[in-house]
Amino acid sequence: MSRISHIELDDSNLPPPTPEIEQERKVAIYDLLEENSFALPVREDRAVPDGPYRVNLSIRDKRLVFDIQTEDEEKAAEFHLSLGPFRQVVKDYFQICESYFNAVKTLPPSQIETIDMARRGIHNEGSRVLQERLEGKAEIDTDTARRLFTLICVLHFGG
Repeated sequence: MSRISHIELDDSNLPPPTPEIEQERKVAIYDLLEENSFALPVREDRAVPDGPYRVNLSIRDKRLVFDIQTEDEEKAAEFHLSLGPFRQVVKDYFQICESYFNAVKTLPPSQIETIDMARRGIHNEGSRVLQERLEGKAEIDTDTARRLFTLICVLHFGG
């Protein structure tokens, strides 16, 4: 079972999220746990435990940390990714989300749709960056990358 069965965000040192950010988090976690694809690649130097996996995401020392465990809570893998490649796309994503949330309150549907298309484009770019950064560490599909990118943004919000 190459999938994530449980995900946790370590946001204990972050300020409380806005209601919009909290909603994005809840939806991303729900969607991720409903359907995802997450596999640890085979390694020559060690056995790779089978999934499903429990994933803890956190930011430590300005690095994104994936702490992966088996269902029995045995360590499966841990990898640290530089946040540098994510900074601009996360910043762009937050700006477009803010525009979107404001637009929903006041603008006509045609303008909201235009902003939403831009938001999806930036979100796709973030998921592509995540897939590139995870290459050789974990194999994920596009939908899983999109949902994980949303969670990375939630962690970035306070970081």
